[in-house]
Amino acid sequence: MKKLSEYLFLWTLGGVIYYSLEMIFRGFSHWSMFLLGGFCLVFFAQQGIWTGWRAPLWKQVGWSVLFVTSCEFITGIFVNKIMGWNVWDYTDQPFQILGQVCLPFTIIFSGLCAAGILLSGYLLHFLYGEKRPEFHVL
Repeated sequence: MKKLSEYLFLWTLGGVIYYSLEMIFRGFSHWSMFLLGGFCLVFFAQQGIWTGWRAPLWKQVGWSVLFVTSCEFITGIFVNKIMGWNVWDYTDQPFQILGQVCLPFTIIFSGLCAAGILLSGYLLHFLYGEKRPEFHVL
């Protein structure tokens, strides 16, 4: 039950944070972004747990950026191309793939990933008594 509580807490928090950021910076969001944001915050914590929080932060961010970009692409294909909901469109951005992911937003997401890794690690430690993360850059 403790793990389920941890995952539900992180998923909800990640969803609220990402949905709120979109509302602040874009003026709108979509419920699918709540789901995706929550899923990503759970991954940030899980990848840290898998490595015992010992991997350098740059590696954790790298794994997380690949995960987030892959999830954004898959979600984009579903919500934008298949369902036609037109939640976002990066066709006017440089280095984009099918309008679903692009390099500028991947770079922005790297900062969000770093913040999410730090946040999830410390929240799990302080709220659930999980191992204290030991972040280091190299």
